Amino acid sequence: MERHAFHALGTECELLLDVEPSPDAVLALALAEGEIRRLERLLSRFRSDSELSRLNDAGELEAGDDLLAVVRLALEARERTGGRFDPTVHDALVAAGYDRSFEELAVEGAGSPAAPAGGAVRVRGRRIGLDPGVRLDLGGIGKGYAVDRAVAGLATVGPCLVNAGGDLAVAGVPAGGAWPVGLDTPAGELTLGVAQGALATSGRDRRRWRADGEDRHHLIDPATGRPADSDLVTVTVAAPTAVEAEVAAKALFLAGEQAAAAEADALGLPALLVTADGRVRLAGGLA
Repeated sequence: MERHAFHALGTECELLLDVEPSPDAVLALALAEGEIRRLERLLSRFRSDSELSRLNDAGELEAGDDLLAVVRLALEARERTGGRFDPTVHDALVAAGYDRSFEELAVEGAGSPAAPAGGAVRVRGRRIGLDPGVRLDLGGIGKGYAVDRAVAGLATVGPCLVNAGGDLAVAGVPAGGAWPVGLDTPAGELTLGVAQGALATSGRDRRRWRADGEDRHHLIDPATGRPADSDLVTVTVAAPTAVEAEVAAKALFLAGEQAAAAEADALGLPALLVTADGRVRLAGGLA
């Protein structure tokens, strides 16, 4: 098993490739890291020189392939989730105090009045246009997209896993069977065997800070423009791709326990819900 770890996308990334050591394996891991870093440079709202930041500043842009693809995926997700996933939460995140990368965020700071999401995002050919005052955040879905792209590259060499801070995707089955993935829960570590597809977790347990004397987190409810007041702490979802898992985890988190479990069951979407009172609930056929 070849392993390569590095810091990118605001988190720790790990690449696993189930092949014998070789120059080809080393090159494949380096190329996968390079692809993740390339996409971070394009899609990060924290980089003033990113293509996303140029779009947010100008309000209109002739987009490259990757930004165009991720914006389209984000708009499809907004439609599919009834607005629970919404890429226009940029200003709401800034208003909540999340105005720089999490590593640089002050533990205690100041926020601004809530800024509900919304506004038109138009895609015509390669041109993306934003309504006045609308800016995009592609953090979660961009991370999923980068994971999916890295897995696609590594899969040409052998069975692989790409993990970006708990959001992961696999391709191919390792020699030992399914990829074992450990999830921390109040009941202890739960290990899932992942043979294909992806997992993503959304939660309010880690990216937390204080602003104006109150605890805040990064999962914004687009309807209010404030950190979501959910009875869930984390939601982990399995889906065919990391992009789909990211979207579903955020949407189920905002739905709350009962609606999330019902939706996961109806869609056959394997999900693990951790509630605010410390219970672990499996849904969507996960057992």
